[in-house]
Amino acid sequence: MKIPIKMLSALADETRLRMYLLLSKNELCVCELMMIMHLEQSRISHTLRVLKEAGLVESRREGKWIVYFENPEAAHLGFLQALKKELQLKPDDTTRLASCRTGQVRTAGMSKVLGKTRASK
Repeated sequence: MKIPIKMLSALADETRLRMYLLLSKNELCVCELMMIMHLEQSRISHTLRVLKEAGLVESRREGKWIVYFENPEAAHLGFLQALKKELQLKPDDTTRLASCRTGQVRTAGMSKVLGKTRASK
């Protein structure tokens, strides 16, 4: 199978690779990615757009939230499976991801998340 160059290009950036690894573990909204990665909304959105255009992630609307997740078709590609097997999330990312899994972020609201993110920098 031919590996799409667009996918490899998208994963060549450390931030995009980190975000892809997060989304391969759990579906997340922009505010959750902001909290985990300590990046501004504009950078998160741009990174998501690049990953989406490369076919690595997809999104769906859940009420007022847009939730992003790993493209199931891409997840089965051998080179992506090998990449995920070899690379680990940063310990801080793993801890923050665990708090997102409890559902605290989406239910807390964007203003609370932004306040915590800025305060923790």
